[in-house]
Amino acid sequence: MTAAGTDAGEYVLIGKVTKPHGIRGEIKVYPYSGQQDNFLGYKKIFLAAGEDEARIPYAVESSRVQGKLALLKLSGVSTRNAAELLAGSAVWLRRRDLPGLKKDEYYWSDLVGKRAVTDEGRELGLVQSVMITAAHDILTVMDHHGHEYLIPLAGEFLVRLDENEVVLNLPPGLLEINLNP
Repeated sequence: MTAAGTDAGEYVLIGKVTKPHGIRGEIKVYPYSGQQDNFLGYKKIFLAAGEDEARIPYAVESSRVQGKLALLKLSGVSTRNAAELLAGSAVWLRRRDLPGLKKDEYYWSDLVGKRAVTDEGRELGLVQSVMITAAHDILTVMDHHGHEYLIPLAGEFLVRLDENEVVLNLPPGLLEINLNP
């Protein structure tokens, strides 16, 4: 499984700018994959104020790892003030620039728009998004009545991903908890 964001088109959401680092315009990036060293090979990224905003391309001049974050120096961003303006930005890559996937690997964005069903055949609805959280990622599913289900995207719950559907093995009571907040 490879974590990445929620745009099934040309771009894939891969992280978020957290804050500036130092006085020379470096930025700290939280990688949604949890693999900060993946940023070391990227030559170009795209930043946007939000997931649905216009993406602005930036050449990556240098990159390094610091703890759980990637530090990036972007072309045209040479001061702390300039870097501060990028804090909170969504970080995107072109899908074609991402590494190839192995068998049984996928990007989170590949789940959006698919039917969610249980391994017993019960249709839950359509996958709307994947929420990135500190504990684990959450699959957001909307049924045909407008009910939203929040399903932990943990390995033991995800049975398989087919071309048109996500098959889930849910613990007893999870769906009922979602209906009675």
